[in-house]
Amino acid sequence: MTWQLTHKGNRQAVQLADRHYTRQKPGTSQFCRPGRNLVLLSRDERALWVTWSGIRDDGYDAWECTLFRNEGHYLSSHLIVLALGITQHLWGTPPPDGILTYVGKHLRGGCFYAAGFRRIGQSQDGKPLLQLPSDRMPPPLEAAESGLWAHEIRVV
Repeated sequence: MTWQLTHKGNRQAVQLADRHYTRQKPGTSQFCRPGRNLVLLSRDERALWVTWSGIRDDGYDAWECTLFRNEGHYLSSHLIVLALGITQHLWGTPPPDGILTYVGKHLRGGCFYAAGFRRIGQSQDGKPLLQLPSDRMPPPLEAAESGLWAHEIRVV
């Protein structure tokens, strides 16, 4: 499994984002909201992760996973942990409230729970709000000399 850093206009990333349940305007050339965004695309272009940093209006001082999609055969919780390590390596110490994400009401969020997140509330429309506190973040994960974050996954 290999994550690579990309941008919010990457064509393959846009196509994955278009199939995500949160996508508001499929087909547009960008899929991130305003603010600082870190976009990771798996080398096989079957998984996408976005970390966002900006001014939140709910009082939390946290990063947010605004989009995660895995259409590959990788364990989603494993991809999440790797993406968190990459985010911390590139952005430094996480904010005091760590990282937050919302999961759809139709989803259970099991992959986020397996990665260490816990439910701390819900959105106004009932989506569960999950948090991984800053003291529970995985360690920073440095890129290989190639600029890619590769991690070998062995199937037993």
